[in-house]
Amino acid sequence: MTLKLCSIAAALALALATTAQAQTTAPRTTADKAMDRPATGDRKAKKAEEDRIEAEYKAAKKQCDTLKGNEKEVCEADAKGKMKVAKAEFEAKYEPSVAHERKVEEAKAEHKYEVAKEKCDAQKGKEESACEKQAKAEYEKAKADIRQQFANRKDSPPSASSGVTK
Repeated sequence: MTLKLCSIAAALALALATTAQAQTTAPRTTADKAMDRPATGDRKAKKAEEDRIEAEYKAAKKQCDTLKGNEKEVCEADAKGKMKVAKAEFEAKYEPSVAHERKVEEAKAEHKYEVAKEKCDAQKGKEESACEKQAKAEYEKAKADIRQQFANRKDSPPSASSGVTK
């Protein structure tokens, strides 16, 4: 008899607990559901921009096909670098952060360096070596400047880094 009474009491408690939880959980609104995923317009705009970047790269690369030798290599390096910069800027636009800003600056410096290296290949001997050293030195300086520029910046809200102490 006690076992039967305990079983009934447990079942009743479980039923009441389930009902109480169902009443405290608010139904999800359309606004709540919209927060879970990006708006359709945003996704379409992002996709369109990604497609535009890819199309510009393909068009620039196709223009390089008419060139020969080193000019073609310089053109291809320039097209590829511009695409990398555009992609970094795209990420920075849709997901703003200090890290993405830094990636944009790094992509620009790398683009400049890669194009300069390809231009150096057109030269011979000591001139080529000096050109490559100059390009490398400029690239290293640009990287150091970027490091210094972003050394004190963090992905924190402005109020947290305003210097106010508690």
